[in-house]
Amino acid sequence: MNRQNIDQIASIFAPYETLLVSLLQRWDGTMAEGDGSHDQSHLMRVWKLVRQISATEAEVDMESLAIATLFHDCVSVEKNSSQRAMASRLSAEATRGLLRQVGWQEERIEAVAHAIEAHSFSAGIEPRTREAAILRDADRLDALGALGIARVFYVAGRLGTPLYDVDDPFAERRPYDDRRFAIDHFQTKLFKLTDGLVTKAGKEIGRQRTDLMRAFVGDFAREILDPTMQ
Repeated sequence: MNRQNIDQIASIFAPYETLLVSLLQRWDGTMAEGDGSHDQSHLMRVWKLVRQISATEAEVDMESLAIATLFHDCVSVEKNSSQRAMASRLSAEATRGLLRQVGWQEERIEAVAHAIEAHSFSAGIEPRTREAAILRDADRLDALGALGIARVFYVAGRLGTPLYDVDDPFAERRPYDDRRFAIDHFQTKLFKLTDGLVTKAGKEIGRQRTDLMRAFVGDFAREILDPTMQ
């Protein structure tokens, strides 16, 4: 990663960019590259949501949250990989190493690592701190609403997944399977995310974004189904 890219990414997280530049200079992996659903724009949106939610919470360690947000997806594992559930743990371990290099106290290092580990839906780790809850809510909110819809079909395109099952689009005679059909992802995961949100602000944003997605799926159904067959 060159200095221009480091400065550009770190600038998102003002006023913590000096520390983040130092960490990024020590990071030997890629950052915000290759996957348009987890790129620099994703970091920007999640950080925006982190700040929005944090403004409604008391005594939040924003410096730790800036680090956790920046590195929460630093180890990339493709969504169709059998190792997908390990991605957040691998990212947390990488971040531990970086923070030890700059002399952070172990207690704060573990707090950052826990926030990273707990953000992942597939890892199934419950947040034990306010910061972990905020990051998890923010990351999940970015999978909802208009951006969430866009990300579903972006990922489907990357993986070569069909939009829907032409014989049974809404799984009336089969199990939902989002590894085979993109539209199934709304039922297998996205419509469930709001139930797992922790913060008050996150829940409110989640309800609004989920309503938008439900309306989209309803429109989708009306456009693909033959009205003479209903």
